Amino acid sequence: MGALDEPLTKLVGDRTAKVLADSLKLRTVGDLLHHYPRRYVERGQLTSLDELEVDEHVTVLARIEKVTLIPFRGRKGDRLEVVVTDGRSRLSLVFFNQGWRQKELRAGAQGLFAGKVGVFNRTRQLVSPDYQLLDEDAGSDAARQFAGRLIPVYGASAQMPSWKLSICVETALTKHLGDVGEPLPAELRERHDLIPLPEALELIHRPRGHADRERAQSRLRWDEAFVLQVALAQRRAADSALPAKPRAAREGGLLDAFDARLPFTLTEGQRKVSAEIAADLATDHPMHRLLQGEVGSGKTLVALRAMLAVVDAGGQAVLLAPTEVLAQQHHRSVVEMMGDLAEGGMLGGSDLGTRVVLLTGSMGVPARRQALLDMACGDAGIAIGTHALIEDKVQFQDLGLVVVDEQHRFGVEQRDALRAKGEQPPHLLVMTATPIPRTVAMTVFGDLETSVLDQLPAGRSPISTHVVPALEKPNFLTRAWERVREEVAKGHQAYVVCPRIGDEEPAADPKKKRKAAEDGFEEVADAGAESDERRPPLSVVETAEKLAKGPLSGLRVEILHGRLAPEAKDEVMRRFTAGEVDVLGATTVIEVGVNVPNSTAMVIMDADRFGVSQLHQLRGRVGRGSAPGLCLLVSEMPAGSAARARLDAVAGTLDGFELSRIDLEQRREGDVLGQAQSGVKSSLKVLSVLEDEEVILTARTEATRLVAEDPDLAAHPELRTALESLLDEDRAAYMEKG
Repeated sequence: MGALDEPLTKLVGDRTAKVLADSLKLRTVGDLLHHYPRRYVERGQLTSLDELEVDEHVTVLARIEKVTLIPFRGRKGDRLEVVVTDGRSRLSLVFFNQGWRQKELRAGAQGLFAGKVGVFNRTRQLVSPDYQLLDEDAGSDAARQFAGRLIPVYGASAQMPSWKLSICVETALTKHLGDVGEPLPAELRERHDLIPLPEALELIHRPRGHADRERAQSRLRWDEAFVLQVALAQRRAADSALPAKPRAAREGGLLDAFDARLPFTLTEGQRKVSAEIAADLATDHPMHRLLQGEVGSGKTLVALRAMLAVVDAGGQAVLLAPTEVLAQQHHRSVVEMMGDLAEGGMLGGSDLGTRVVLLTGSMGVPARRQALLDMACGDAGIAIGTHALIEDKVQFQDLGLVVVDEQHRFGVEQRDALRAKGEQPPHLLVMTATPIPRTVAMTVFGDLETSVLDQLPAGRSPISTHVVPALEKPNFLTRAWERVREEVAKGHQAYVVCPRIGDEEPAADPKKKRKAAEDGFEEVADAGAESDERRPPLSVVETAEKLAKGPLSGLRVEILHGRLAPEAKDEVMRRFTAGEVDVLGATTVIEVGVNVPNSTAMVIMDADRFGVSQLHQLRGRVGRGSAPGLCLLVSEMPAGSAARARLDAVAGTLDGFELSRIDLEQRREGDVLGQAQSGVKSSLKVLSVLEDEEVILTARTEATRLVAEDPDLAAHPELRTALESLLDEDRAAYMEKG
C-alpha cells in the first residue's frame, strides 16, 4: 500500500478521520490531497451575501457590523445576534445562550463564517455557525496561516468547516507531498507545458496568487481528462479486438420489404445514420454506437431498421426499455409499423416476416412462457422488453444486436448481462432521447462511436412553451385549463403531468425499488427545491380527481402511472391512443417513447421540480401530428429564483442540445458525469466538459496513441495506478467487458 493509500486515521486521528469519511467521503491521504478548494477569497475581498441560496451550506468572508445580546422574555436564556456585511447586503448570525461570544465577535472584525443558510422573519441567517476570525490582532491560527495569500474555501460540511479541512490538508501536504507519483508521461507534460503533479497539488492548496492557481488547475485538468480518456481508449481497443458475426441485410429481404411499405421517405439524417449503422453491422467485430437526437427525430425507426437487417442475416435483435409503459409502446408501434411482417410463421403472416415478442416482469405465465420459447427457438427475430430480458432463464438462438433505449437508466452490468446471452458478442446500439453536447459524449460515452439525428421528420409541428406563475397570477392557471378545454373542443387531447403518484411513499426495499423503476414509478428528484418548507409535490391521483370535478369537468379524464397493473396501463394507453380519453393525467412514465399524434397540449404541474432535459422530453409528447403543440409549465416559484430561470430557459428554446448544455451548467456537472460514467468512482473536480473542449480533444488523441503503443500500460506504472484508483473496486471488470 502506497503512502497516499494510507487511511486518514494515521494522519489526523480517529475522530477527525471519521468526520471526514462520514461527511465528505474522504478516507485516504490521496482522497484529501485531491479534495481541491471550491473557490478562493482574498483578504478584504468580502463574499457577496446577496448571492447566497437558502438551504445551501456556505462559507463566507464578511465583516462584523453589529453585535446585540437579547435576553428571552419571561424565561432564562438569551440570543446573541451578530450582523455581518459585505458592504451592501447583510446576513444575521444567531447564537442561543452563548453570550460569552460577545468578547471575541467585535464590530469591525473580519472572519470566515460557515453554516446553512436559513430564513427567519424574511431575513437570511446562519444559526450557530462555525467561524474563524482573521484579524491579525486576534492572533488566530487562520490569520497567520492565510497571511499574504489566497484563502482556499473547500467543499465542507456542518461537522467539518472549510478552515478545519484546510488544516488537515496542510498536514497532508507537509508529510506526504514527496510521496505523490507522476501519472502523465514526461514527453506529454513537456509537449503541453504542464508542471509536475506534486507542484500542482501544492499550488492548488497553497496558491500565492491567481497565477499559481491557474497553473495548478491547468495541470489537474489534464490529469482528469487524460486518465479517463485512457480508460475509454482501452475499452475501445478491447472491443475492436473481439470477434462478432457480420450482420448485413440481404437484398429482397425483410428490411427491403419494410422500407417498401413506409408511407413516408426517410430524412437525410435517418439515411446517413442508417448507413453508418449498416456499415458497423457488416464488420466482424462488435458495433458500439450511441444514437442520440432530438425528441421525435425518428431514432426508434432507425433502430428498427437495424434490427430488421440483423434478422435478415439470420440473427435476433432485442430492444431493452427502462419501463413497462415504454416497452409496451415500443412493441405496439413496431408491430403496427411492420404489419404482417411482424407475424412470421403465423396464419396470415408474411413469408418474409418474423415474430415480434414482448417480455416484461408482470406478464402472465402463459404469455411469458410462449415469449421465452419463441426467443429460445429463434421464431422471434425481435424481442422487446424491460429488465426481465436480462434474467438467466431468457435464452436466444442467435443474438446479433442489442438496442438499449435510454442508456442512463441502465447500469453497465445490466447492459453486459444481456449482451452475454450471445454466443459471440452481439452488436450494441445505445439510444438516448436526451441530446448530449459533443464534449460530454466524448467524456461519458467515449467508448462508443456517436451518431446524431438533428433533423425532425416532415409533418412535425412547432411547440410553443409558456411559464404559468400560479401564485403570482392565478388567472393564468385558470386560463391554462381553458386552453386545455379549447384543444379538446377541436378534437385533440391533452396531458397533465405531475411529479408524484400519490397515496403512498416509494418502497424502500431494493427489489421493490427495481420493480418500481421498471414500472416507471418515479418520485421525481426535487430539481428546483430551494427550501425544506415547501409543500409536498403534487400527485397525479389527487390532481386528476380535482380537475375532473372542477376546471375539466365533463371531459374524459384518466390517469396513468407505474403502480397500475400492466393490463390497466396498457388499456389506458390503448384508449388514449384511440381517442377515447380526452385528458391523460400521468407521471414521467410518458417521458419518452409515447407517441399519440392527436395530443396537442401538455400542462406540467410543479414544473420546477423537474430537470431541464426532463421537461424537454416531456413536451416532446405533443405536437407530433399536423396540429401545433402547446406546453404550459406551472410553477409557484417566484420570479428571479433559480427554479424560474430553468423554466424560462425551457420556454425560450426548442433546441435540445442547447438545453442540455444549460442543464449541465445549472446542475453539479461532476455529479451528472459521475452517474453517467457507470463504473467510474470519482466525479470530475477541475475539468469542465463544457468549457475544456480543447483539453478533452487533445487528451483523447494522446490517450489513443499511448494505448495503441502500450495497451497494458506496462511502461507507465504510475498511470496504471491512477487508472485503478478511477475505477470502482466492485466494478473493476467494467473496462474488460465487451
